[in-house]
Amino acid sequence: MKKDVLIFVKGTQEYPINSLENSIEFFTEGTFYKKGESFYVTYKESELTGLEGTTTTFKIQPNHITLIRYGDVTSTLIFEPGKRHISTYITEEGVIMIGVYTKKMKVDLTENGGEVFVEYAIDLDSHMMSENDFLLKIKEAGVKN
Repeated sequence: MKKDVLIFVKGTQEYPINSLENSIEFFTEGTFYKKGESFYVTYKESELTGLEGTTTTFKIQPNHITLIRYGDVTSTLIFEPGKRHISTYITEEGVIMIGVYTKKMKVDLTENGGEVFVEYAIDLDSHMMSENDFLLKIKEAGVKN
């Protein structure tokens, strides 16, 4: 059964080429449910993230996470510890093929919510572009903790 949830998202990107770091934190509303052995978290992006017009869905399994975006930006990123996956990132400007190497992943979810943390690197044509991480905290809407 789908639940309305409050989602806290924190993402950080470090760019080793120019020593810049970018970080974003926000709360948003979304849905959360379990189907089989997988948890799903879905929310609509906003102007704040620069992805307005895009819906983001995380399919979360204990050792494998798929981030699916569709709308103005379309992409599928696969996170699996110790593995590099090639992903397609489609925008109005064109298509980019990127490599995503997952360094660390922690999934602590129940049917009531929880946390997900992923640390990963992105490369373009096998050249390191950025070191990244994201944290999702999912809490059932209207539930006080």
